[in-house]
Amino acid sequence: MTSPRVKSPQTLLETHESLAPVEIFPADSRQHFHQFLRLPWSVYRDDPAWIPPLFFERKMHFSTHNPYYQHAEVQTWIARRGNQTLGRISAQIDQLHLQQYGDSTGFFGFIEAENDAEVFAALFNRAENWLRSRGMARVRGPFNFSINEECGLLVEGFDSPPAIMMGHARPYYAQQINAQGYQGIQDLLAYQIATDFTVPVELDRLAARLGKRVKLRPLNWKNFQQDLAIIKDIFEDAWAENWGFIPFTDEEFTELGKNLKLLVPGEFVRIAEVDGEPAAMMVVFPNLNEAIRDLNGRLLPFGWLKLLWRLKISGIKSGRVPLMGVRQRYQDSRLGAILALMMITALQPEVRKRGMRQAEMSWILESNTGMRKIIESIGGWAYKRYRIYEKTLRQEGSAPW
Repeated sequence: MTSPRVKSPQTLLETHESLAPVEIFPADSRQHFHQFLRLPWSVYRDDPAWIPPLFFERKMHFSTHNPYYQHAEVQTWIARRGNQTLGRISAQIDQLHLQQYGDSTGFFGFIEAENDAEVFAALFNRAENWLRSRGMARVRGPFNFSINEECGLLVEGFDSPPAIMMGHARPYYAQQINAQGYQGIQDLLAYQIATDFTVPVELDRLAARLGKRVKLRPLNWKNFQQDLAIIKDIFEDAWAENWGFIPFTDEEFTELGKNLKLLVPGEFVRIAEVDGEPAAMMVVFPNLNEAIRDLNGRLLPFGWLKLLWRLKISGIKSGRVPLMGVRQRYQDSRLGAILALMMITALQPEVRKRGMRQAEMSWILESNTGMRKIIESIGGWAYKRYRIYEKTLRQEGSAPW
């Protein structure tokens, strides 16, 4: 007779935890906030494409040092089953969005979770109830925190690492979010371009003919604040009619300016003038994710030395264009297309001189066919797709409970 098999204490503990209910906790305490920040390390533990963020930078992102908090209310939660943290989510109400659109829309973000339907349902239920109790009629996301930061859920392109300020996700996220009643409402594309591209002859000729009115120049460090104001003004004019547009506050753009000074050589910026007036701009960021990939989120004790070496000495081989715009008066015209092309070609030798071999242009609305054609004409290809989701919480005018 064989003796009955006895489960080990560890197996019994795991079985007990798997049967425990999912509990949702606000990530307000020091312990729960730490678990909120650290969760991606477990979710992506076997994903070679994930880039661990710098832990101190994430802490600052969720602090009042972030100017986003001056115009938005934020709440974060974690999901736990037993002693395991299995998921997280945030909910945001952005007063700038409400002032601009008046549509009673709140947002969710920072969604990360194990492949567990109960966890996703509990997280979204808590975030939606929080938004509903504050009068929101619909919820949209993911936004980490706003449309001017990391946004959209990765739904295609899981096999390569994300560029700076772009997100990553597990393939099952989309299915789990759909299961909560969300529908995709907007797709954003990330294009990859090899920096040794060649401009088609016909476009080169058109640029030579129309470009006589155009003057291109790099960022002027001696007049940095003036040039920063020009970039902000062009951006707000160029993007004003785009889906979901929200202008940067002065404080947010000042923070962006600090990052420009810290990370971006002046030669990686182009301001285009037409007949002496600023008409378009473009900024290339070195892909910081490439430099921090093996630091596991830590700069101490020696991570900061590696980061400085890669930024200043060994060089970064890839970049991203997070800011680009052509004033509305030139959009949908041949001159507008040439302005975009001339900025791209002017930056080509600069980034190659610094050792950059690939550049990502992101994000670009799927419906922006004009910009997409320009990128594709010089060999760019859409290699990642991000999706914005939306769900109705209540009918407009009905009580929020």
